[in-house]
Amino acid sequence: MSNTLILYASVHGHTEKICRYMAKQLTAMGDNVTVSHLTDAPTLTGFDKVLIGASIRHGKHNPAVQAYIAAHQHELESKANGFFSVSLVARKPLKNTPETNPYMQAFLAQINWQPKQLAVFGGRLNYQGYGFMDRNIIRFIMWMTKGPTDPNVDLEFTDWQKVDDFIDRFQHQQNPAEQAA
Repeated sequence: MSNTLILYASVHGHTEKICRYMAKQLTAMGDNVTVSHLTDAPTLTGFDKVLIGASIRHGKHNPAVQAYIAAHQHELESKANGFFSVSLVARKPLKNTPETNPYMQAFLAQINWQPKQLAVFGGRLNYQGYGFMDRNIIRFIMWMTKGPTDPNVDLEFTDWQKVDDFIDRFQHQQNPAEQAA
């Protein structure tokens, strides 16, 4: 049994929803799982695995994610680890992998950490959950990218099978200390 920490940075709650789903999956596989918002992160001591999930807002991950990774890079590298990104652009087949997602590629270029497991998941489009300005900016972007623009839309673009597959790979990842033995 592993002690697993799942950290998230979420604006409207969908990344947190994905993290809590992952926690249930990992718990069913026998892991002891703690889920925490990045700003309330416990010390990494005592955890064998660390998974970080972050949403995209206005084309970028929350700056706190990059700062957290920089401050804890050595500890992250000493454990089984992973990172995933959640965005509406990942709803598109040609932008839904770590290799093809422009936000993931830009983020990885800005950090020194190389997560052992990577994933990109489609997010949730809920116009009624956004403020006036965000709702109209997102509607304009959706119009330009041929996405849904109906202001009453509430769509989830998350491929839950893809989430399951990622969690399965993450759960079977060995801790670097175990690999050296």
